[in-house]
Amino acid sequence: MAVKADPTTQSNYLTISTQHIDIKWTVDFKAQIVKGTAKLTLLAKENDVKQVVLDTANLDIKGVRVNEQTNDYTVGKHHQVMGSPLSIPLPQAVSVGKTVTVSVDYSTTANSTALQWLDPPQTAGKKHPYLFSQCQPIYARTLLPLQDTPSVKQTYNASVTAVLPVLLSAIRQSPPSTGPPHDGKKIGEDEVTYTYKQPIPIPSYLIAIASGNVRYRPFTVVGKSWTSGVWAEPEVVDASYSEFSEDTVRFLSTAEEQIAPYRFGVYDLLVLPPSFPYGGMENACLTFLTPTLLTGDRSLTDVVIHELTHSYFGNGVTQADASSFFLNEGWTTYVERLLQQTLKGPEERGFSFIIGAKALKDSLEGYANQPKYQRLVIDFEYGEDPDDAYSSVPYEKGANLILHLERVLGGLDVFLPYIREYVNTYTGKSISGDQWKAHLYDYYQRNSPEKVKALDTVDWQAWFYGEGTELPVDMKYDTTLATQAYDLAAKWDASRGSPISTLPFTADDLKDFNGNQIVVFLQRLESSTPLPSSHIQHLAQTYGVDSSNNCEIRLRWYEVALASEAAKNYAQAAVDWVVDKKTGLKGRMKFCRPVFKAVNAVDPKIAQTTFLAHATEFHPIARRLIEKDLGLV
Repeated sequence: MAVKADPTTQSNYLTISTQHIDIKWTVDFKAQIVKGTAKLTLLAKENDVKQVVLDTANLDIKGVRVNEQTNDYTVGKHHQVMGSPLSIPLPQAVSVGKTVTVSVDYSTTANSTALQWLDPPQTAGKKHPYLFSQCQPIYARTLLPLQDTPSVKQTYNASVTAVLPVLLSAIRQSPPSTGPPHDGKKIGEDEVTYTYKQPIPIPSYLIAIASGNVRYRPFTVVGKSWTSGVWAEPEVVDASYSEFSEDTVRFLSTAEEQIAPYRFGVYDLLVLPPSFPYGGMENACLTFLTPTLLTGDRSLTDVVIHELTHSYFGNGVTQADASSFFLNEGWTTYVERLLQQTLKGPEERGFSFIIGAKALKDSLEGYANQPKYQRLVIDFEYGEDPDDAYSSVPYEKGANLILHLERVLGGLDVFLPYIREYVNTYTGKSISGDQWKAHLYDYYQRNSPEKVKALDTVDWQAWFYGEGTELPVDMKYDTTLATQAYDLAAKWDASRGSPISTLPFTADDLKDFNGNQIVVFLQRLESSTPLPSSHIQHLAQTYGVDSSNNCEIRLRWYEVALASEAAKNYAQAAVDWVVDKKTGLKGRMKFCRPVFKAVNAVDPKIAQTTFLAHATEFHPIARRLIEKDLGLV
């Protein structure tokens, strides 16, 4: 069977592929560039390979060497999504199985989408600048020249010089993480060179850098081959340690018991400034986290379960390209909830699926005019932007497909052994959805042939390629934790015709609710016919949801308010919350995008004026997608 090429890369990775990258960088905060050299070792997969083609985007290429000899190169025409191919003719053709080194001297530019440079006022400490990267899905090419496809996995070593501490998605060699900050030198003034090694081959989107005034707090790890801890600015490092120290090691240890040993040697967390556009990013050895998780009550630490589960699904078994993104996110979401069941009980697993069902419904409805993006497996056109399809669909539709498989096969006793073999078989490899399906059938044909009939009952066409707003199967979940939330929402729904003075609601209604139950209560309300303006105001006054420090609750409150006839009364407050300097920018796209979209539907002037006044504070990825949401591009 012919291998399908990744439609988002211009590299010739099917002909010659990267095995290792040696990186030498200098971080220049004044010029806001990263400059240096990337030396790639590539292995020929065919005979008579005459050139190497790398992905680049908005890089300033200074020179190229092949096997350490100066060489010609051509930077091709810029493609809006894929960037510019860097074509390097080889002085001698390379035969299959032989290697060649290609060194590229270059610097990033102001248009390098992967990088966000923060001025001191945008950080917690307000004294030093900050840099961090976000390379998923296809932005590594704006950080360094390489074959930017998850079908290629490479190891890397790096030497990075900066006036602020440097963190990478690899294992630090020097100076030691537990030593004096910045090797005892003056932070912000003295240059220090940090060295790292990543001995496990990883896809390009997991290459990551952060540099800022950060401190390290190690977690207590007993009897393990790996270490763990948290990095954050001094102003929030204690809060970060308090939030994550109790759960992280327990979460990862449980994952090892259920799935497989952790392979990467280090599992650290980095709590970033608030413009980070995601809840978390599973960079190898170093999970990036949003500060919106710092609630003080550990109620949102489940994000860490999701990110560490990526150590097996995504960082271990990897999607071949964006068309099979659900192999990363669907599997991770499913196993994350399996771990929640082990850690907290089956009712927590069902509850998470209930919360996810609302996010899936919103995503599917949001793509009503782009039904292609409602599919689990998307046949991207060459050069199509995978970020245009970014939504809850691969997470939730994917997780529900796997849950459905668990059920039709007969439960976890039957399915968990398969999960372990799947991870064992494909860790270190990049595969497609069809390859996974074939492996699933093969496993049960070998181990439990009678289960193949059960697999044949699955409507694979509908799950993989079906469109519309409903799943192929009516999925049922454990509603134990949702019942109270549903009941309270029903009482509010039934009260819509009653005068406010007669309503029986009090703050005590929520005294036994955890944060997620309040979220489900608000989601349930938002799914009903909007409440009258008087009730919306009373809801806020009674429960204080309009001032909650839990961003998950605050988002759902604004979704309820902005869907009601009182929407205009809350439009300014909603966008002000997103850009509030006191509580921090809500740069996480889960929060900022739906709020801006909802306000734009109510009062476009407020949405667009507020966003444009703060646009540069958002990460370039979030900024570009919000511009699309608001019709500004």
